[in-house]
Formats: sequence, structure tokens, C-alpha cells
Amino acid sequence: MPNPDIPKLSLDQNDPPTVTAGGAWQIQVLAHPGTLGKIKDLLAGLPDQAALAWDLSDVTALDHIGAQLLWNAWGKKKPRQLVLAEQHAEFFSRLEQAGPLALPQPPRNGLSFARLGSVLQTGVDHLFGFIALIGQFVTDLGQLALQPQRGPWKEVSANIFHTGYQALGITALVGFLIGVVLSYLSAQQLHTFGADIYLVNILGMSIIRELGPLLAAILVAGRSGSSITAQLGVMRVNEELDAMLVMGLPHGFRLIMPKVLALAISMPLLVVWTDAMALMGGMAAAYFELGLSPTYFIRELPDAVPIANYWIGLGKGVVFGSLIALVACHFGLRIEPNTESLGRGTTTSVVTAITIVIVADAIFAIVFKGVGF
Repeated sequence: MPNPDIPKLSLDQNDPPTVTAGGAWQIQVLAHPGTLGKIKDLLAGLPDQAALAWDLSDVTALDHIGAQLLWNAWGKKKPRQLVLAEQHAEFFSRLEQAGPLALPQPPRNGLSFARLGSVLQTGVDHLFGFIALIGQFVTDLGQLALQPQRGPWKEVSANIFHTGYQALGITALVGFLIGVVLSYLSAQQLHTFGADIYLVNILGMSIIRELGPLLAAILVAGRSGSSITAQLGVMRVNEELDAMLVMGLPHGFRLIMPKVLALAISMPLLVVWTDAMALMGGMAAAYFELGLSPTYFIRELPDAVPIANYWIGLGKGVVFGSLIALVACHFGLRIEPNTESLGRGTTTSVVTAITIVIVADAIFAIVFKGVGF
């Protein structure tokens, strides 16, 4: 005996032709083996939908799945002539109000003019925003100079502790290891030509002038830069930034300037610390690899490295620290109040800060190419 709940379709050649549906159009019935495929074949075999009338008065049960199946067969719009039970009308009303689903378009390979224009527009927007942030920082710095008693000195001190003191461990470890590696590699080449004594010159110039400031900046960009961006992003998510504006507390003077000043102060000190640790690592490797005593290394270092290189390294520290803080604040203030934007903004901040530091280091190398040799 056939199951009365099985969905059925029949076409009556009246004027106009009428499709009569019956049975239960529900997921538990449609899921029976062969039922859904048979119904789809019947729907696909119907003639021109625009000329058909539909009678659903014999449908005993209907759910969203069955309604969607009929809605797709109708071309996602109601037929001009439709008869259905009152309790089933709500399903099709909801589908009609929802409208067509906007499916995500697959990404296209290659660059189009529209995509290239969007990338350029975003880049220009970030550039102007970054320049405006620098201008705001200079203005806040002028206000601090005129009214130092109102300055956020506690915030500056706290940021120096977090970005400077707490970074001593990682910079010391990495700096020492880099000194060891550089010393071992250089010692092998110099020993081949009998130029062991020039190891002090190579280590001193490369570490104090280039590797020390650059290594410290990259570590601080990954550690402190990401922390600054995430902190501002969380404040955006928690609406703390909006609350500050309501209370009359400007973001630049209370948030951005203390962080930039703190990194501008702590970075040169971290550069000196990283240089010292890297030279100690190189000194230890030179002693074990070439037999150069630490006393000889320390005695020859001032003559091997002119004093101008120390000042160039300290100047790089100030510039690198300021750039890292400004980039981190720029992306932190642009984070939208959602977690996805927070993660994306933090990643972009670190990558951009490291890139800008390397570009600034290249500019230093070009500008001071004749100094300190």
C-alpha cells in the first residue's frame, strides 16, 4: 500500500495548465531513498513555469526544505496563480522577503584596473593618515614643551618599562647568539688568509653600525609594536577610545605621544644593550675559535670602530623607535570593533613596521655613507 505522506506532483492540462502537489513536503519524508531525486526530476520536467498554475491545497505538511524546493522550481518568485493552505503561506512569504541569496564570488586571478586602483587608494589613505598622525604628534610635543607639568609622565614611564626594560632579555639572548654566529663565520674566512686580528674590525663595525640597531628594532617591532596595536585595538573593541573623547581626553596627547616618546627613549638604550651582548658573543667565539683574548678584543675595539659609528647607531635607535611606535598607533587606531580586524591589524602593523625600519636603515646607509670609516 503506497505511503500517503510521499510528496506527489501531477499536471492537469486545463486552461491554464495546473500542477497539483500533495503529500508531506518535509525533510524526513524527502530524505527517503530515491524520493528527493524523483521529485527533482518531476519539477525539472514541467513545461514553462510562467504559464502554470499551482495548487498546493492537498499538501498535508510543509517545512522550510520543502518550501525551498518548490521556490527554486518557481524561479524564486510566486506563480501568478497559486492555491495553498493558510498555514503554509508563511513559508513562501519569508522566502519572498529574503530575496535572492548573494553568493560570494570566487576571487579572480591577476590584477584588474579596479583592484589596482583599490590597492593604490588604500595605500594613499594610509600614507595621508600616517602623515596626519606625525603632525598630531609634533603638535602634542609642542604642547608638552609649553606645559610640561601637564604631561603624561606616568604613561611615558610605564611604556618605557614595558617596551624597554621587559625587552632586555630577548634582545640580550638574540644579540649574543648573532654575535657568536657572525664571529664564527668571519673567523673561518679570516683564518684562511691569516687575517685573524681583523675580526675585531668586522664585528665592531657590523654590529655597532648596522646589526645592533636593526636587530633591536626588528625585535621591538615584533614584541612591543604588536602589543601597542593590540592594546589600542582592544580599546576600540571595548569602546574605551570613544569614552576618552566623551571625557575630553585626546587620543594623541594621552595615548600616542607617551608611547612614541617611550620608544624613542628606550630604543637607543636597547641598541647599546644589544651591541654589548652581540660583542660579548663575538668575543667569546673569537676566543674559542681563534684564541683572541678578551683583553685584546676590548683594547682594539675603540681603535677599530670610530666614535661616529656609535652616534649613528644611537640616532638609528631614536628614529627606529619613533617609527615603530607611530606605525603601531596608526594601525591600532584604525582597527574596527571586531576580533577579525584586531588580528589582521596587528599582523599588518608588525610587517609594516619592520619594512619601514629596513627602508629607514637603507636611507641612513646612503646619507652617512662617508661618515665613520
